[in-house]
Amino acid sequence: MKILAIQFNSIWQDSASNLEKLKQQTSLLFANQQYDLLILPETFHAGFSMQPQFFAESVEGEISQALSELAKKYSVNLIAGVAQKQVRAGCHGQEVRYYNRSLVFNRQGENIATYTKQKLFSFAGEDKAFVAGHANKIVEIDGELFALLVCYDLRFPELFRPLAKQIKGFIVIANWPDSRQMHWEQLLQARAIENQCFVVGVNRIGKDDNGLSYAGGSSVVNPLGERLAYATSQQAFLSCEIDLNEVTEVRNRFPFLQDMTL
Repeated sequence: MKILAIQFNSIWQDSASNLEKLKQQTSLLFANQQYDLLILPETFHAGFSMQPQFFAESVEGEISQALSELAKKYSVNLIAGVAQKQVRAGCHGQEVRYYNRSLVFNRQGENIATYTKQKLFSFAGEDKAFVAGHANKIVEIDGELFALLVCYDLRFPELFRPLAKQIKGFIVIANWPDSRQMHWEQLLQARAIENQCFVVGVNRIGKDDNGLSYAGGSSVVNPLGERLAYATSQQAFLSCEIDLNEVTEVRNRFPFLQDMTL
């Protein structure tokens, strides 16, 4: 499986400009190459803002439609972080709820999976702006099973552990600031080692309007915890080809997961 991760430097709370920027980048990146899986960071179309009322869209909004079109145009599986909103009836009339999500589109442009971030980053007030998800999500990509996680979820191994035996890899998208860059990089490796599967972490670069800087560090980690690919803050993208048969080989050679108590 050939993976392309874009360390998207998001324009603050400007979905239209970010979509145009993405179209330009993909046009260049797919000009002479074909990939199986394209991954974008958490809330790529706005940055990690706690004002979703300015950029969150309905479930079948313009961003989702544009991502669907890109996946179909380049015949690529696509995973991207998108803020979505849903209107529900409440005690005092209609209320709008906001969700931080990872969306998956197949090569035909179909939205085949949606995962809602379970662990909201209360340190930044995310739990006040968004509604948490309460379910894990496994998705089939070209016949192989992966699980979806978003940013802060990475700090909670209990989210990963129940899924380990079922999947070949975890896809973690993020807006992880450089002040805790070491944590991001080491936790990606830890999740790969303890679950004996691939972990693909995709972070952004640049600086946002909260004054936070992002150093990228997007990585592809194999089931032994070895980094196969790594992108610095100076790189706009990362590409890597992985052999998913390695998961079975490593687990057969070191059958540690058989001793799990879950």
